[in-house]
Amino acid sequence: MTPAPIEVDVAAIGTGQATPALATALASRGETVAVFEMGLVGGSCVNVGCTPTKTLRKTARVAHLARRAGDFGVRVGAVEVDFAAAMARVETIVSSSRTGLENWLGGTPRLQLVRGRAALDGKQGDRFVVRSGEQEFHASRVYLNVGTRPFLPPIPGLADPSPLTNESIMSLREAPRHLVVIGGSYIGLEFAQIFRRIGSQVTVIEASRAIASRETPDISARLTAMLEAEGIRIIAGAAIESVTRDDRGAITVALGDGKPVITGTHVLVATGRVPNTHGLGLDTVGVAVDAQGYIPVDGGLATSVPGIWALGDVNRRGAFTHTSWQDHEIVLANHTGGQRTSDGRLTTYAMFTDPPLGRIGMQEDEARTAAQHGRRFLVAEREMSKVSRAKEEGETIGVIKVIVDADTHRFAGVTMLGINADEIVQVIAAMMAADAPYEVLRDFLPIHPTVTEFFPTILGTLRPLV
Repeated sequence: MTPAPIEVDVAAIGTGQATPALATALASRGETVAVFEMGLVGGSCVNVGCTPTKTLRKTARVAHLARRAGDFGVRVGAVEVDFAAAMARVETIVSSSRTGLENWLGGTPRLQLVRGRAALDGKQGDRFVVRSGEQEFHASRVYLNVGTRPFLPPIPGLADPSPLTNESIMSLREAPRHLVVIGGSYIGLEFAQIFRRIGSQVTVIEASRAIASRETPDISARLTAMLEAEGIRIIAGAAIESVTRDDRGAITVALGDGKPVITGTHVLVATGRVPNTHGLGLDTVGVAVDAQGYIPVDGGLATSVPGIWALGDVNRRGAFTHTSWQDHEIVLANHTGGQRTSDGRLTTYAMFTDPPLGRIGMQEDEARTAAQHGRRFLVAEREMSKVSRAKEEGETIGVIKVIVDADTHRFAGVTMLGINADEIVQVIAAMMAADAPYEVLRDFLPIHPTVTEFFPTILGTLRPLV
């Protein structure tokens, strides 16, 4: 016998970063909420993204610093990484985070956590129908937070060796002898450095002109030099013709244009993401998707169908955990009459190499393009090797680049590669959010000795962009 439909105020599909806080907040306001999850609660960030990778990154950094101990007058023996123990630590932290979310959701009155795949299935009157297994739910509002998954490019033979992705690589309990990374962007480079420091031989293959090709050539070159100095082999501008595995398990990556054949033990594919909208039943209610399957939304994250919102990676308004979190804040505020919007959102982001890259706003090439249309800019730059705290820490790799609008005196962009860049760049993000002139930061009293204290010095050297 088919169970009777369950009537709820809200249905939230997917438990990525936006959902738990949104769902519990709505339930605490007296609404009935059904949250659906077909996999692990917490989505990519908690289970295969931010939490596990940054935990493993710490292991890699400790190993790296131990190998550098002599630079600081410390004597140690040979440094070896117990990869299985490192991954056990990762799993402990991931499990704790996931359990905390499950307990939070499960312990919230008026909120039901439903395990299993869920999909829209038209409407019943003015309410949306959501099906999960044999159960049918009717909801007045629906929030989609289904995220993305790794994209596997159509390279001949690539599927046969069962390549690793950013998700499956976290299931390894033995470090690869030679990891071949296909894709030299943010995810690929983070893993490349992590596994090199853990002890793997690493080769990165990138089809574009350079790794981190969304950054300026200068930053790409600095990253290349930094990673190559650690023993990572980088092959840029390379087209992959095929991938094969022999009877002994060796994986061969054949490159075009006369470039060398690469042989490794594992292949990691880090070539982008695709949205998890297939099979979601969007067509049954008329939710529009773009050619790639992402869900277009307005500034308030509303889809083409009134009563349905899309949050997180799937709405193409920021593929980051922090943008997903802010998405929940926007829809929650607007639900009670607010006017928050994601339009014009200035996204601060970081690539968590070591040292990290932190970015917000324009880069120099973008400023030069804007200057051709009449805008005027001031720029300044300082090598991290000239920053006292960086020298004291022995962390002198990198650069700070600042761009200011010459007419408004507002920050237009900052790029920072160096120690604590992921934290420090947010100082500029706060300045931009407050619409504060750069003189506020130039004239403030910073703490010494810190990296941030050099902003007044840097801003004192601003010059016209030419």
